[in-house]
Amino acid sequence: MAGHSKWSNIQHRKGRQDAKRSKAFTKAAKEIIIAARGGGDPGMNPRLRSAIAAAKAVNLPKDKIETAIKKGTGELESEALEEITYEGYGPGGIALLIESATDNRNRTVAEVRHILSKNGGSMGENGCVSWMFERKGVVVFPKQGFSEDQLMEIGLEAGAEDIIDDDEAWEVRSAPEDFEAVREAFEKAEMAYERAETTMLPQNTVDVDVEAARKIVKLLDALDDNEDVQNVHANVEFPDELMAELEG
Repeated sequence: MAGHSKWSNIQHRKGRQDAKRSKAFTKAAKEIIIAARGGGDPGMNPRLRSAIAAAKAVNLPKDKIETAIKKGTGELESEALEEITYEGYGPGGIALLIESATDNRNRTVAEVRHILSKNGGSMGENGCVSWMFERKGVVVFPKQGFSEDQLMEIGLEAGAEDIIDDDEAWEVRSAPEDFEAVREAFEKAEMAYERAETTMLPQNTVDVDVEAARKIVKLLDALDDNEDVQNVHANVEFPDELMAELEG
């Protein structure tokens, strides 16, 4: 699953570079609003805590974070956001899970379908590809400064399942229900991570050639540019040649 992980890391680096874009702010605020429906105290609401951390990573201002929390708890009026996951296929036959947050499902499904068809993909029925993915907690550490043994000592004791070598980073993976305990264990040990989240990971990946990979990247970028699309997950293994270009 290394290719999928590398793409995620590149997306997050791009996100930091483009942090002032209004779309990045909109996506972060939407996630906070939805997360805060489960309670406005991040100490008691793991999803809200993760949403706030992600918002800070894209430099969403503190006042906008507080406003989004109040919208989620109902203290302030907010648009009626609905979470919808679309399933489909991309170039090379890859599987796609597209997570959205929208106040107009008709608009969003039309836009997602258009993006897919324009970029060599297609919309699928509910359940057509979701079985290929599983939700996992992921805590990412830079290779520089941390050894696998250090991470294993803290992570495995807290409930982590595995540690993945992803070239420039370590990925500590856990079951979703153990994610908070694993993250808190690293925080207590004062081990600073790059990113911590629950996400959908493919159980197996598809190898594609460089030509198909370029089309897939174009499709993923187009989906990411849509304000209603929160996350996109793909079961693809990108060629090293293309990854080197993207990282350059």
